[in-house]
Parts: sequence; C-alpha cells; structure tokens
Amino acid sequence: MKIESNGKGYPNGAAVVSLSRWLEQVGVTQCTAWRWRKKGWLKTVNIAGRQYLTQEAIDEFHRRASAGEFSQVNKVPSRKGA
Repeated sequence: MKIESNGKGYPNGAAVVSLSRWLEQVGVTQCTAWRWRKKGWLKTVNIAGRQYLTQEAIDEFHRRASAGEFSQVNKVPSRKGA
C-alpha cells in the first residue's frame, strides 16, 4: 500500500504529528519550541502526556510566519564601559 504525501512530508489524512518529529524536520530545538508554545505561536495537543501538532496548527504557524507576524526589530546590545 502506497501512502500519498501532501508535499509537506506528511501523509494525507494524518491528523497529528509528534512535536519532536516536526522539530527535527524544521531544525528547531525543544527550547525554542517551548518558547513558541509559551508565546502562543505554536498550538499543541497533549495526548497521554506527549505533545503533538495538528496539521491545522502547522499550517496556521506557517501562514503567520510567512506573513511576518512573528518578526521583531533586531536589538543590538550596547557596549558597557567603552
């Protein structure tokens, strides 16, 4: 049986994806994911004590990131004692 892909690396009809697997694919650390979840940027589902992402949550995150909703001004630290 061949599983069709939706072009994003997930099989069609996949309801949830493990947060850790998604982080590996995206190249982001657990710490960064924790910050994103704390800020409300990434919505996860707790199933049996483990965090999962729905395809809708992933799509919403990508849409918001592409729109520049998470962008911030780069803060250059000032030199102390110079």
